Amino acid sequence: MKRDVRILLLGEAQVGKTSLILSLVGEEFPEEVPPRAEEITIPADVTPEKVPTHIVDSSEAEQTVEELQDEIHKANVVCVVYDVSEEATIEKIRTKWIPLVNGGTERGPRVPIILVGNKSDLRPGSSMEAVLPIMSQFPEIETCVECSAKNLRNISELFYYAQKAVLHPTAPLYDPETKQLKPACSQALTRIFRLSDQDLDQALSDEELNAFQKSCFGHPLAPQALDDVKMVVRKNVAGGVRDDRLTLDGFLFLNTLFIQRGRHETTWTILRRFGYGDTLDLSPDYLLPPFHVPPGCSTELNHFGYQFVQKVFEKHDQDRDGALSPAELQGLFSVFPAAPWGPQLLYTVPTEAGRLPLHGYLCQWTLVTYLDVQRCLEHLGYLGYPILCKQDSQAHAITVTREKMLDQEKGQTQRNVLLCKVVGARGVGKSSFLQAFLGRGLEHQDAREPCQEPAIYTINTVQVNGQEKYLITPGPRGAEHHLLLAPADTGGCWGRCCCCPQLLTLQGPGEEPMRPRGPAG
Repeated sequence: MKRDVRILLLGEAQVGKTSLILSLVGEEFPEEVPPRAEEITIPADVTPEKVPTHIVDSSEAEQTVEELQDEIHKANVVCVVYDVSEEATIEKIRTKWIPLVNGGTERGPRVPIILVGNKSDLRPGSSMEAVLPIMSQFPEIETCVECSAKNLRNISELFYYAQKAVLHPTAPLYDPETKQLKPACSQALTRIFRLSDQDLDQALSDEELNAFQKSCFGHPLAPQALDDVKMVVRKNVAGGVRDDRLTLDGFLFLNTLFIQRGRHETTWTILRRFGYGDTLDLSPDYLLPPFHVPPGCSTELNHFGYQFVQKVFEKHDQDRDGALSPAELQGLFSVFPAAPWGPQLLYTVPTEAGRLPLHGYLCQWTLVTYLDVQRCLEHLGYLGYPILCKQDSQAHAITVTREKMLDQEKGQTQRNVLLCKVVGARGVGKSSFLQAFLGRGLEHQDAREPCQEPAIYTINTVQVNGQEKYLITPGPRGAEHHLLLAPADTGGCWGRCCCCPQLLTLQGPGEEPMRPRGPAG
């Protein structure tokens, strides 16, 4: 969300642009009105959305077209002011002011516009009948507000709607021509629905709805309010409520209704709570919260992290057989933009007949956290960790280990994830050894697709001094990668040592054992 809002007022001479600004600031109609008001800034603490707001006046008599264009370029929203008692100023909206604001932006994002009908005290009735065709013609028009600078009518509302057009814009959410949610909005809300559907029955129960409501708005809905919501959906959407539960179609309809009724800030509150930015992509601040890993340290999921990912596993293990089938895994990945784990997964962690058991699943999470903590943070973000666990960020799920040199000095480690590098001459069976580490015999290894590359890493658990540890072993390509990037990791660490990477050497028949090089002397 933007940190401040810049509002520009445009319109014909004598429509009351300057009077509107002075009436807002002075809370009374000014006796003397200058040709153009100075730019004013309203502090954040006195605005409804709690952001600083800059209000800029304009005057064709005092500014050139180039200067007006420069102000339009800097503005977040433009208020086009007309005189409700002068039809000529209404026609100029269509023929002059909107082309000036957005005439050169056919292919880019358009500046949102608020139509402002001033001097309502001079005309009985409303000018909306004349303005509605213009609003239909130009989708960048957010709304129209009739007001009176003289009577102070709707002055605050005018600037509130202008601020709202910037902070909660309609354009990314809704297509006024088709009267439907835009694809990106529908996709984001679908992901939010899936994250909120904890029992995967394709509908939100009252309990799930209230958990969602409390997460987004801070309080649950009263039972009567829940019934009223479902009644509105039933009347308007076939299949919007099933077995007294809100379906995805019903959920999308409610958000469409909010927007159509001018309550798009409700939908934006939902989207931003689940990490979406103004472009309806998950924001970098949400996916990649600050996380520092000092040199010599590694990263592991902590108790909270393992508890969360195991709960996700149990949610998607629909047949309760202790393993995720390809279809169940696809369901788990439905909240990601693309599947995060590819076919190499079958040769990286322990699996069972093409299915992913809980043990192998936890191994994969452990591997990703150790090798690429930024990727792990992204994955936890896609799964909604901060929202579902009520934490500031998914960094809460990850622990940074003690520096390796301190472990070496003390001769012990608290790490739960260790790296063992397997080296050996070509053809001695390094890949077969690593697959055997996952519990696969040669008959299973021979069943691998001929074009299938060996796994870059394998991971399984081992017992170390009576404790279960995760052991990561780079395959031939992974080992080369590590030895090239961090040769110092192997120096002097090939003896009995549980606090730093190990080297395991393999040899073929009749070959001399390969000795890893220790430090000189």
